[in-house]
Amino acid sequence: DFGFSANGASINADTLGADLSGVEAMVLSHGHMDHFGGLVQLAKRVGKTNVDLFLHPVALREHRYIKAEQDRKLSLPPLTRQKLDAANVSVTESRNPRLLLDGLLLFLGEIPRRTDFEKGSPRMLYFDKGEEKWDPVEDDTAVVANVRGKGLVILSGCAHAGIINTVRYAIEVTGIDRVFVVMGGFHLTGKDFESTVAPTIAALKDLKPAHVVPAHCTGRNPVMRIEKEMPAEFLLNMSGTKMIFEA
Repeated sequence: DFGFSANGASINADTLGADLSGVEAMVLSHGHMDHFGGLVQLAKRVGKTNVDLFLHPVALREHRYIKAEQDRKLSLPPLTRQKLDAANVSVTESRNPRLLLDGLLLFLGEIPRRTDFEKGSPRMLYFDKGEEKWDPVEDDTAVVANVRGKGLVILSGCAHAGIINTVRYAIEVTGIDRVFVVMGGFHLTGKDFESTVAPTIAALKDLKPAHVVPAHCTGRNPVMRIEKEMPAEFLLNMSGTKMIFEA
């Protein structure tokens, strides 16, 4: 994803000396502002026009907001066609899984919600024709790679669909039941998700990944619990960290 601010991710790329000219495709995990904010500037660093950008069509949903309190709403600016045009990307919208880069990477598409403990955020809402509706964030998705001899690497943005739902769907779609790495945002932060942390960790243990790399919206306390309960699998990630998972 592309970060919250217009320039944050591109400044990080410059600081790290990252050469983005070889980028062949881009993926947006979902249409929340903290994930698409830096799209235009990062696309400029790539330096090409019409680079493929894959996303779920609901990523363009308008009038989203978070109900912080009963009488306080935090509006979420939408991803617009104008912003996509400004990035000079070639947009592919898909609800279904799609192979990218000649089959090297999988865009997971819309993730079925099947666990009984991953219910999404009750505070995520949107207006549809003047009617307030709960936002299940159907656009939430992930990318998946199969590392030869090791298994699947599943990279989530926020896992609004639930990180366990995400991993299980990756297994279903690929037919590969060996999980190598689960990494990204697990969306376990805050009081609304306190009851979700324990069953999530239990299910992660059952999946037996070699590495678990919680980041972004996982939350400080859940990250520490994962580290405590899965110390052999836990890897700490932050801006500037480079991880290479080799076949």
